[in-house]
Amino acid sequence: MTTVIGKNEVRDWAHEHFHGVNNVVIPSFSADLTRLNERGIRHDVRRVIELGFTGTLLVSEVNITLDEYVRFTEIAHDEAGDRLNLIFHASFNTLEENIVAARRAAAAGARLALLSYPPCFYPRSLRELYDYTKAFCDATDLAVILFPMTHWGFERLHSASLPLEMLADLVDAAPNVVSVKAEGGFPSVAGFAHAWHRLSEKVLITMPIIQEAIALAALVPLRVIATSNTEYYGDTAPRMLALSQEGKIDQAMDLLWKIAPAWRANGNVAPVPHAHSVNRAAWKYQAWLAGFNGGPLRVPANRLHSGEMASFRRALVDSGLWVTQDPDEEYFVGRNPE
Repeated sequence: MTTVIGKNEVRDWAHEHFHGVNNVVIPSFSADLTRLNERGIRHDVRRVIELGFTGTLLVSEVNITLDEYVRFTEIAHDEAGDRLNLIFHASFNTLEENIVAARRAAAAGARLALLSYPPCFYPRSLRELYDYTKAFCDATDLAVILFPMTHWGFERLHSASLPLEMLADLVDAAPNVVSVKAEGGFPSVAGFAHAWHRLSEKVLITMPIIQEAIALAALVPLRVIATSNTEYYGDTAPRMLALSQEGKIDQAMDLLWKIAPAWRANGNVAPVPHAHSVNRAAWKYQAWLAGFNGGPLRVPANRLHSGEMASFRRALVDSGLWVTQDPDEEYFVGRNPE
């Protein structure tokens, strides 16, 4: 059973317990796509733990109902127990739906929330953006990860997506803000640098992109990498961060250079012009290459072509990483079909 942590204590809890590398798990579905695949989900949670991750984002940015997402969280929590921090993905249709979903996900075992913004949320001012973000934080006791990044399109309001002064005001006003996933200004690391300079003594600053994160960990005491498809690299991301934290910077960087073919391939994840979204089908296939369940996703989902799949597989081979020998057609069935 998840221990209830008060909103005013959650930041202290995060400083003690939110650490390491946090990857993602995309839900698995039955062969006829009418329900969740519980065996596949449990398989993935066990694989996350086996690879050394400390937490995982339970992705909602796929075709999944709220009731199914809550069940997804319940299954993950039942399988993981206290071995993983489960992160709620606040990526539903409206602020109100995200608030309801956050409360239900917390009751099902989630500890943190990654705050996304709906595609039809089009703030006319920075004040509207602040009000949306603050309203979500006020309505949940989950530990909140703020997330400035280019997908939202907020650069028309400020070049940093969520400007530093707004982040600082939210950190002061909302005691359950525990982290900033600092991708503002991507592909520059300017957003990370600014957030670290101003806020790292109050909240945890994270960079999810592995080649940036490990490089930055050579310069600053990075405690957490969250959240991205770092399972693609097997257990290498947790190992690199651990080496960096032990002061073994050369060893961490040697590993990073060794897997360069993989992170370069990952930087070209089947880009969809003008979509401004993550290709979750590609991420699920990449995870399958690393031993995860795989399996079908509901429409609308991006298609995977053979050339794209071959490039992801070849990059793992070129990096000296473990990769399944199963043929690609098995991905569409999954390792634990129901």
